[in-house]
Amino acid sequence: MERVGSARELVLGYVHALNAVDEVMRAAIPSLERLADVLGLVRSRRIISRSGHIGAYSYTVHGAGCRFVSDNGTEIDVDFATDGSEVFDLWRLRWYGLSLPEPLDVTDQDLRAAVQSLQPLLTEVQPGWFSVAS
Repeated sequence: MERVGSARELVLGYVHALNAVDEVMRAAIPSLERLADVLGLVRSRRIISRSGHIGAYSYTVHGAGCRFVSDNGTEIDVDFATDGSEVFDLWRLRWYGLSLPEPLDVTDQDLRAAVQSLQPLLTEVQPGWFSVAS
């Protein structure tokens, strides 16, 4: 049970970190209505480039998402669904944990149990992919 508790704290930390990234990006780019709009801004090449630094984060846009790295090396990787919602899988959660200043290595099984324990805060939008409920 202790391992699931650690995994639960990791998931909550990821959600908190994702919210922090959203706040920083929206403060730096006032036209950003939601974090997913970063993709459009990069693709239009009018506002920001594919990679760069905003506030305490560097970012790299990839495929359907973006990877943010804080000044302390913590990585928050997120994809965006077609409706613009932020989605993540167990791999992204695990990678976040491993990138923490004090790395936390948890199993996929413990992460899945943690995510399930956090419903209805988190929703499984498709098998293996999760989103923070709105």
